[in-house]
Amino acid sequence: MSQPACRWFSSLRLSRSHTVTPAASPPRPPSSLHQIPSPSDPAPPRPSQRSRSSLPPAGRPYERPPRRHDPSFPPRLTAAPQPAAGLPALRPCGAPGRPLRVSAPRRGGAAGALGAGPWAARSLRGLAGASAEGTGGAGGGGGMPHRTELYEDPPSPCCPIVYSPDYNITFMGLEKLHPFDAGKWGKVINFLKEEKLIADDLIVQAREATDEDLLVVHTRRYLNKLKWSFVVATITEIPPVAFLPNFVVQRKVLKPLRTQTGGTIMAGKLAVDRGWAINVGGGFHHCSSDKGGGFCAYADITLAIKFLFERVQGVSKATIIDLDAHQGNGHERDFMDDHRVYIMDVYNRYIYPGDGFAKRAIKRKVELEWGTEDTEYLQKVHTHVEGALNELKPDIIVYNAGTDILDGDPLGGLAISPQGIVKRDEVVFKAARRRRIPILMVTSGGYQKRTARIIADSILNLHNLGLIDKELATSGAENPKCCGFFHLLKE
Repeated sequence: MSQPACRWFSSLRLSRSHTVTPAASPPRPPSSLHQIPSPSDPAPPRPSQRSRSSLPPAGRPYERPPRRHDPSFPPRLTAAPQPAAGLPALRPCGAPGRPLRVSAPRRGGAAGALGAGPWAARSLRGLAGASAEGTGGAGGGGGMPHRTELYEDPPSPCCPIVYSPDYNITFMGLEKLHPFDAGKWGKVINFLKEEKLIADDLIVQAREATDEDLLVVHTRRYLNKLKWSFVVATITEIPPVAFLPNFVVQRKVLKPLRTQTGGTIMAGKLAVDRGWAINVGGGFHHCSSDKGGGFCAYADITLAIKFLFERVQGVSKATIIDLDAHQGNGHERDFMDDHRVYIMDVYNRYIYPGDGFAKRAIKRKVELEWGTEDTEYLQKVHTHVEGALNELKPDIIVYNAGTDILDGDPLGGLAISPQGIVKRDEVVFKAARRRRIPILMVTSGGYQKRTARIIADSILNLHNLGLIDKELATSGAENPKCCGFFHLLKE
């Protein structure tokens, strides 16, 4: 090694033997949210201005500066900002009396309802709705509901039967991969037209529920999940849907379900205005606010009731009579702790969904055995419908009239005849009629081709018995708040 190189190496070793530790930098100013530096405070020196005298001599241990939580460490900045008029003054960090910590609003809290866009209004309405029982108001008098087209009054000549051709799901035969008859709603209307009960210009045309409508109940997170085709495939139980572009799924699968959901919401208001209403579709009782399943992507029953609580004066109590063969776990989860909603559910105890948690929300639970037939079934339905309505007189009945109880249904597991289904609907409508309670009927499940004919026959029977009548319902529309339909009906 050359002599200059040796001298350089020796100096390098010598410099490493003397450890020089920089002096502690002054404390960083607190956030401007809590305090503002005073003009009289000296500015911290720049690194170039520090003298070497501030460095400890070689060999002396480095003394760590006191921490912020050390009481002996005074705040360097003492001037507080001048608050706006009417606002409390903020203390500087470290000063006596800890300042109020400002944190991000939590989802679901009252603070989170401020300035949070569409969810904010929904949160305030939800908070108001939760206290409605104590206040006695419909919806508790919370924030203003959003504007919706679903509550616009239809022409008075219309019969309160809600339907749209968009209800039916047809796309490359994929609907045939599920036992559900995805075109039964149009078949029901065709049968009623053949019997001259209705005509196209007398049907209330259902409108599609918008995202704002759905957000009254559903979470934004859940609606975003529906933008994934495999999620929709799981809910509808049609695996090939997972391989379709989502814009196709939205148009061909979810739009029909959103339109039926809008139809149920519309029928809720029609029922209050005219005494009764039937949505030929709907009844998605397996869907809750944040989870779908069983061919149910939107919680139309929950939505219809929430809309009524928020928007219709005098409606603060509801009874759900769910007579589909399956447990209605969706609306049960949504109304788990809501004492304004009374749930009666009659179902096959051995089939989907078997949701033990949701069963806690059922006020009157009737579990059926495999192969239950007409006599036993109708006796239980009559007894428990009367008992439920005697226990609580609601302002609206939501009747989930599933036809999967039909004998031979591949998923229902019961053995009820077509005549038994017609008689069942008659029992429910008569109970509502005697008590002058408005009733909304949705058609829900039914997995055989003949269910469309049975639904049409049941509606015709209700009409023939005078339990529904388009002329009287039209007369009732002239004075909807007085439920003129029931006033005009003769006992």
